[in-house]
Order: sequence, then C-alpha cells, then structure tokens
Amino acid sequence: MVACLCDRQKGMPPKKKARKSTIRSGQDAENELDSSPNPSVKRKTSSSSKTSVEANTEQYCRWLMKSEPESRFENGIDVKFGIEDLKALPDQTSCWDGVRNYQARNFMRQMKKGQLAFFYHSNCKEPGIVGLIKIVKEAYVDHTQFDKKDVHFDASSKPENPKWSMVDVQYQRMLKRFLPLTELKKYHLQHSTKGGPLKNSMLFTRARLSVQALTSEEFDFLLSLEEQEPL
Repeated sequence: MVACLCDRQKGMPPKKKARKSTIRSGQDAENELDSSPNPSVKRKTSSSSKTSVEANTEQYCRWLMKSEPESRFENGIDVKFGIEDLKALPDQTSCWDGVRNYQARNFMRQMKKGQLAFFYHSNCKEPGIVGLIKIVKEAYVDHTQFDKKDVHFDASSKPENPKWSMVDVQYQRMLKRFLPLTELKKYHLQHSTKGGPLKNSMLFTRARLSVQALTSEEFDFLLSLEEQEPL
C-alpha cells in the first residue's frame, strides 16, 4: 500500500518509499463472506438472518491491520511497510491502500474516525502485534486500483464504479512489548478449550485476512498482554 496521505499533502515522500502491502498472494486471497464487489447488492435473506448479520457487524469497533515490515518486491517495487515506516511519515499518517479482498475492504468501510487498530507485522521472520494506530479518515476510493504502474492495479475496476476503498491511519504508539504470533496462538489454544476472548478470534479463524475485526473483549485482552510477562 502507498504509505502517504492520498490528499497529496506537502512534503510527502516519493511513492516508492511509501509502499504498503497486503500480501494478496496469501492473506487476502480468500474472499470470505462477501464475494460481491458491491456490498449493497445482497442476496435475498430472511429477516431473522439479516438481523443476525447486522448485529454481528455492529459489534465491531476495534481492528487489526497487517503489513509487511521486510522488503519484498512485486514488479520491481518494494512493498515493505512496517510501523517504523509509518512513524517516519509526515504527521505519522498513511493511507492504507492495496486491499484486494472484499471482506477486508468491507471491514474498512465500517471503520469510523477515531477507532483504534493494532498494527500487525506479517510475512516476516517473527509475525505479531507491534503497536497501535488510529483511523483518521474513513473509507474512500483507493486510487491505486486505476494506476497501471501500481502493483495493486485492477483492470476490472472502473472509475464510475470503483471496487476498492482505503482509510487513513495515524501512528499512536508502540506496545510496551512485542506480542508474537507464537504467544497469541498459545492463548488461542487455551481459550478454545477453557473459554476466553481469543476463542473465535479472526486472527486464527480467518488468519489470511489482512484487515480483521476485533470485539472489544478481544481488543482489551490483547492490549492487556503488554503489561504481562510472555507466556
């Protein structure tokens, strides 16, 4: 993804230095739940099931967003973008572009200004949660889908009916300690057998998704781990 404010503020770094990836070959490869480009076009459903779906989406107000902190080249462009890259930008703010999975996109379209998300380093030697970011601009059109030179170009998306959206995020802080995936998996296994916040966490039930929703209980538990010794 392009790590820059897409409103083209002054002082923005060159595009190549502002590259953000969602690992389309992996974690965004599965179009779960919604395989339609337009979330307003829904299959017919009973009123009871519709109510259930709406209730399920309304509970989400916290998020987890994955990006690659180590260099990886696509079409000659380095898609590396870790939390240190975000911190180095003017206002420590970036657009989160390049998402090419409908469910991940729909989660971004639900995001509200001021909501918090975990910044998760993925596709690296030691994946895990490194810090906190805040949504500072709600979903709008992702311009990279129309850029033929961009690694996230989508020839099937048209300006009059764009498929893909993005949000702007701002760095908040590093966690007091790194939360590695290996440790989080241990908690997930514990909670799966004995009950607990991470029992049904998308981090494990939809692990390949680059933008994930968290319940308040999941978010609070994960954040509390920074105060605890590693498991």
